[in-house]
Amino acid sequence: MFGIHDLTLFIVSGLLLNIMPGPDSLLIMTRSATQGWRAGVVTALGIGAGTMVHVLAAAIGLSALLATSAAAFNVVKWVGAAYIVWCGIGMLRAKLKNADAPAQAPATPPRLPYRRIFAQGFLTNVLNPKVALFFLAFVPQFIDADAPNKALAFIVLGCIFNFNGMLWCNGLAVFTAFASARLQVKPSVALWLNRVTGGLFLLLGARLALAERT
Repeated sequence: MFGIHDLTLFIVSGLLLNIMPGPDSLLIMTRSATQGWRAGVVTALGIGAGTMVHVLAAAIGLSALLATSAAAFNVVKWVGAAYIVWCGIGMLRAKLKNADAPAQAPATPPRLPYRRIFAQGFLTNVLNPKVALFFLAFVPQFIDADAPNKALAFIVLGCIFNFNGMLWCNGLAVFTAFASARLQVKPSVALWLNRVTGGLFLLLGARLALAERT
């Protein structure tokens, strides 16, 4: 159908790729642990929206531009790296709210509005040119050379990949929030988790800045 082959292999491979730890998983776990499952789910939705941008861009050929143009790749790479580093610095600078308040008002990590959480998940994904190149390299392997509409087949496979990814990401958000509640993570621990993730984001931003096209 649609010129797609080995769909089961594609689904299994996609699930395994989604399970691999990366900046998306780190961001989801941090938001769920510090702000609850809803924040984690909103982060996942932002990541899913960013993934669909890559899918559609690859389907209409924009990702091919990143693969062939060093200038275009570098522009997206540096913007993405700068944004990830900016997010990391924000996490590192986070402080407990109500730290100077009376004892009956416990200090808690700062809570971000959902629209900002969604935007953070979206931008960390959509500004990563490696994701675009991944779709360009991975998805066509499951499309027949003589498929009548390769762009449609690409979009169908991209939607399947993203749907499976959303199942994993939302499950990770709920599980992390549940585990955090069960373990009764203290606000100070949640704050340091936020800061550790911020440090990892700095490293990921530096890694993205040094990335080369493959």
